[in-house]
Amino acid sequence: MLSVFDSLRDVNMVSITVRMVLAVLCGGIIGIEREYKRRPAGFRTHILICLGAAMTTLTSQFLYLQMHYYTDMARLGAQVVAGVGFIGAGTIIVTQRQRVKGLTTAAGLWASAIIGLAIGGGFYEGALFATFLIILAELLFSKLEYRMLENAPEINLYMEYTDRSCLEQVLKLYREKNVKVLNMEITRATGSEHHNACAIFSLRLHKKCKVEPLLDAIHCVEGVAAVEEL
Repeated sequence: MLSVFDSLRDVNMVSITVRMVLAVLCGGIIGIEREYKRRPAGFRTHILICLGAAMTTLTSQFLYLQMHYYTDMARLGAQVVAGVGFIGAGTIIVTQRQRVKGLTTAAGLWASAIIGLAIGGGFYEGALFATFLIILAELLFSKLEYRMLENAPEINLYMEYTDRSCLEQVLKLYREKNVKVLNMEITRATGSEHHNACAIFSLRLHKKCKVEPLLDAIHCVEGVAAVEEL
């Protein structure tokens, strides 16, 4: 433990102020990154969750130390850990194309709540270090994740097309590029004047085949309305 924080571990007006301000700062730092990427829960949401969690721990300590209610001090904090999942679930959506979004934001909200509990309990070192690691994961590790996805051997593609002959041309393109079709799902039948047919492909790529050139080649096939990776 760092001795610089020893004077702030007792529950007094100074330590309460420091903990609340620190909760706002840590939650805000995590929220800025989400706000920058235009995610559902951004700057203010992370601040409120982190601050609320810190106040929960502070309230538990106040009830125990000042009001002498000798109950389990961790009980309120445990409810925060479970209850924040309700807010996190609201940021997770499944798009019309069966793509899940919001998992990182939901995990960030949950982590912000844990950081708030740590700050409220006076565990400053853990809260600050956790905030640093979360920012590192969201900024640096995200680039590593994208690079890994670029070299992923198996991908899922969503495609909209106009007629069956177009689908046959795309399957022929896969054979020419030595791309193996693991699974194919037709999600909407042809024959409608207002909607294109849709297909979802599970593909296995060889080492020399990259995702972006493959998407460009599929998009050049006559009759393909749209194609993207899921």
